[in-house]
Amino acid sequence: MARFTLTCSSRRLVVAAFSGSRCFRTEPVRRESSALPIVHHGKYVCDLPPGHRFPMGKFPRVLHHLIQDQVITEKQVWVPEIASKDLLSCVHTEEYLNNFISGKINEQEQRRTGFPWSEGIVSRCRYETGGTVLAAEAALQRDLACSTAGGTHHAFPSFGSGFCLLNDLAVAAKYLMGSSSPKRKVLVVDLDVHQGDGTAFIFKEEPCVFTFSVHCGRNFPLRKQQSDLDVSVEDGLEDKEYLSTVEAHLPQLLETFRPDLVLYDAGVDPHWEDELRHLRLTDQGLYQRDLYVMKTVLSRGVPLAAVIGGGYSRDIDKLAVRHSIVHRAATQVWNMKPL
Repeated sequence: MARFTLTCSSRRLVVAAFSGSRCFRTEPVRRESSALPIVHHGKYVCDLPPGHRFPMGKFPRVLHHLIQDQVITEKQVWVPEIASKDLLSCVHTEEYLNNFISGKINEQEQRRTGFPWSEGIVSRCRYETGGTVLAAEAALQRDLACSTAGGTHHAFPSFGSGFCLLNDLAVAAKYLMGSSSPKRKVLVVDLDVHQGDGTAFIFKEEPCVFTFSVHCGRNFPLRKQQSDLDVSVEDGLEDKEYLSTVEAHLPQLLETFRPDLVLYDAGVDPHWEDELRHLRLTDQGLYQRDLYVMKTVLSRGVPLAAVIGGGYSRDIDKLAVRHSIVHRAATQVWNMKPL
């Protein structure tokens, strides 16, 4: 089997590889037409109070490690624009957007999201959402694309929750459905350790979006929503059993639902070292998971856009390298594509 090495400071993580009108305008940097699109913006970050639990610094470090390890070059980075209010309104209510953008968010609402309100958090979330939309558009053009952020699946139409303020996956799906006739069919594959409750709620009556969530049942959110397919797994699940769970469902969903696009939430919080851990996946397990999902989807001629999802650690560099596993797996898949 092929091997590559992830480097992070003095640490070495070795992973074995498997052999109408538009309300959103994008002006991406497209210098390498043959390279895997990586979507990133320097404004994916904002300031947080000292000691805040959310690892905001991971987003630029993901890109840093990918470039430092020569997985990608700066020339293949696509730069999104900020998501407009009109774009966000395809998912979120006008009242919520007005309050969120203007700062009329009370203390109880801020506690629910886990973030103090600031202009910076608004800008960050809007750029992140724009990045997911651009990744989805790039995937439709190139078959595969990845953002260095995204996966805010706990956000509902009228409120935020669990470090999620805008539901980027839902906005991307709604936007791409509305920009085609007939509607595109979108499969959301959510492998974050937490159920994508906001996404499930948003699309509960939408036949053109299928929500598939594999998550740890004894975990946030306490009150689950009903995805089109929920697979609740027990605490302590390891690599082999986890991958077998995904393998038992994904091919059948692709055959029966026949999506035009897959949005893939590649959360790394199933990792055994994650601060919010309940499962016990390794770096190798995450790589095998991501490689399997992308190879399985693309082999059926379906484009895929990946976002990084959840991941929590005080060691920002180690976490960023872990998040970069999906981009490394995507690069492997991209290099296997026929010319």
